[in-house]
Amino acid sequence: MARKIRERVKDPRIAELLIPKDHGFGLKRVPLETKYYEVYNQENVSVVDLNTTPITRITPDGVKTTDALHEFDVIIYATGFDAVKGSWNRIDIRGAGDVALKDEWAKGVKTYMGMQCPGFPNFFLLVGPQSGATFCNIPRCSALAVDWLSEMMAHAKDAGIHRIEPETAAAENWTLYCSKLMGKLLLGQTNSWFTGINKNIVGRDKREVLLFVGGNPRFREYCDDVRAHDYKGFILS
Repeated sequence: MARKIRERVKDPRIAELLIPKDHGFGLKRVPLETKYYEVYNQENVSVVDLNTTPITRITPDGVKTTDALHEFDVIIYATGFDAVKGSWNRIDIRGAGDVALKDEWAKGVKTYMGMQCPGFPNFFLLVGPQSGATFCNIPRCSALAVDWLSEMMAHAKDAGIHRIEPETAAAENWTLYCSKLMGKLLLGQTNSWFTGINKNIVGRDKREVLLFVGGNPRFREYCDDVRAHDYKGFILS
């Protein structure tokens, strides 16, 4: 990768700035690009390394770093996004005892099959933390969760069940399972949104288990086994 970048970027100094030093190829989301690196050869394009000269303030004229004022007509803020659990955190979801889901997840995400969280009865997730659909082709893989939960709802209706909640032990075991799978990959040893690191959010500086990386077939087998054993790990009442 370093050799390819050096081939495409004419200025050796800029090429070195663009070569990742803290992770290998594929350990963060791979950007699909066409002539992206060639843009840095244009005279009207420059690179500022914010790791060595961070931004100190935004002024009416542009962006001031520790070594210069960079003047702009337009500033585009591309600060990333709060992946996996961010959209859930923006909703004031409350469980038993008026506990907020956001507060529980601040202690560390814990789910059962990525579909439910202890203490939040009758609250179900389709594409969230530790789900088999999140680290997958989401439209196709989420169909498994949709179908599986639909069957669970039909079972609950037929059996007169009004409350479904995961056992704490089941959620802890699932989270541990997700952690062990992630630990087998280099992906799990890199700071990225895959592992819960986000420099743009205060407090998001510790790795956590957000993904099920075992693949959809393995996730399907796990789901089928849970259903075959009368929805083991769930408290149905």
